Amino acid sequence: MPFAQLVLGSPGAGKSTYCDGMHQFMGAIGRQCSVVNLDPANDHTSYPCALDIRDLVTLEEIMSDDNLGPNGGILYALEELEHNMEWLENGLKEFSEDYILFDCPGQVELYTHHNSLRNIFFKLQKLGYRPSLYISNILLALRAMLQMDLPHINVLTKIDKVSSYDPLPFNLDYYTEVQDLEYLLPVLDQESPALRSDKFKRLNEAVANLIEGFGLVRFEVLAVENKQSMMHLLRVIDRAGGYVFGTAEGANDTVWQVAMRNESSLLDAQDIQERWIDNKEEYDEMERKEWEAQAKAQEAAEAEARGAAAADDAAGIPDPGADSSVKVARKKK
Repeated sequence: MPFAQLVLGSPGAGKSTYCDGMHQFMGAIGRQCSVVNLDPANDHTSYPCALDIRDLVTLEEIMSDDNLGPNGGILYALEELEHNMEWLENGLKEFSEDYILFDCPGQVELYTHHNSLRNIFFKLQKLGYRPSLYISNILLALRAMLQMDLPHINVLTKIDKVSSYDPLPFNLDYYTEVQDLEYLLPVLDQESPALRSDKFKRLNEAVANLIEGFGLVRFEVLAVENKQSMMHLLRVIDRAGGYVFGTAEGANDTVWQVAMRNESSLLDAQDIQERWIDNKEEYDEMERKEWEAQAKAQEAAEAEARGAAAADDAAGIPDPGADSSVKVARKKK
């Protein structure tokens, strides 16, 4: 049963960086993973590309041949892919056993009212694949969730950079839980004094009420170079996409796979502020030492296993994995 992640988000949100980091992390935990680039404007991917939409159609060709701008060209390219799905289907057959990451374009139109990307995702589901400025991003995430109608995880990326900016008005868990947005309204007025008016205030109130009325949006956080953060997010995605119920992981596990199944790897909401803002440097150092200790323990266990195997060979003890069954030959009468 194939599994996949559809990586959506606005331009510059860190989609390709996420795909590169998740690809490396999955390789480290022993999960076979491939990345598919669905962004016709992404001509320099940082990850090894298993399939690239630019092999089917390029943004430069569309803009030149059809006299379109960048946004119109990307919409046209996704329509081309929708009408040539056999190209994508045939390419995915070569990676049928892999966990797939789909690196998607960042144009907002694709997730709000244009249907090609949505139709592509639905066709992928038929192939068996089971698959986010604060207020504006929440609204975009909500619209994408309603439009795509798929399991959806919203992620605040680059969370490790937050401490280098001005202090936030509220703790991080306020932004991840997306509750009581009316407390944010005075802050919006202070951030945009040129727009301050009763009309602007009523607009913000209406948007906040709309978001809270649906009650669908919340955020996970991610620092793509932090193993603990990647581990937590992957566990959340595995549960949302059903991967945790559809695989047979367990035998011959590495230290990474064991850690992935450890419930203590999940981050509590109240820990986010302390981890990424209040005591970031201390936690970075503590986690570095923890991972080094686990890596050394893994190396020691592997060395011990190699030593035991060498001792068994020297003593003439047969390998238990070898065929040690008794063979009986019948005598001919």
